[in-house]
Amino acid sequence: MKIVIADDHAVVRTGFSMILNFQEDMEVVATAADGVEAYQKVMEYKPDVLIMDLSMPPGESGLIATSKISESFPETKILILTMYDDEEYLFHVLRNGAKGYILKNSPDEQLILAVRTVYKGETYIDMKLTTSLVNEFVNVSNQDEKATNDPFKILSKRELEILPLIAKGYGNKEIAEKLFVSVKTVEAHKTHIMTKLNLKSKPELVEYALKKKLLDF
Repeated sequence: MKIVIADDHAVVRTGFSMILNFQEDMEVVATAADGVEAYQKVMEYKPDVLIMDLSMPPGESGLIATSKISESFPETKILILTMYDDEEYLFHVLRNGAKGYILKNSPDEQLILAVRTVYKGETYIDMKLTTSLVNEFVNVSNQDEKATNDPFKILSKRELEILPLIAKGYGNKEIAEKLFVSVKTVEAHKTHIMTKLNLKSKPELVEYALKKKLLDF
């Protein structure tokens, strides 16, 4: 099977490539350092599996890239590689097209098993995550999502400018410099956005921005 690895740390890309290339049925055909490059490599090499870090440089996070790649290249199975042992991240990446979720500190054998599992079209969840989390995800996924009001009617013009930048991973200072406002202004708008949209976390904000097509790729 052909594999692409996307991670912003070169040592991770090199180490995982060595592990997987040692397997007779696996070949790492390319690596990428961010979400944009990951998309380009998938488009170029048409891999069977993409192993992608959830946290990459601002501009296109692993969650945004997952949604974009799964929609454009559904034949490529996405395995999320992350440090986050967190149910919220798990739910959001699976909802956005990933087939697997594995922690970076997992044994080599578990990584190999995860790759083979998603390659077969099955879902793989890291063993450190409890069964209750998976059951909760299934229950939530089976419920009809409540319709959300039009963001263009809820948010101000400035908030609509700031929301996509937050979703793409830019910090308050970077956003302030881009929009020529103070950091305190950005922080205030961020609080208003989360309150108006009833969002509790960054992953929820990213998913909202994706669903409402507020992100330009």
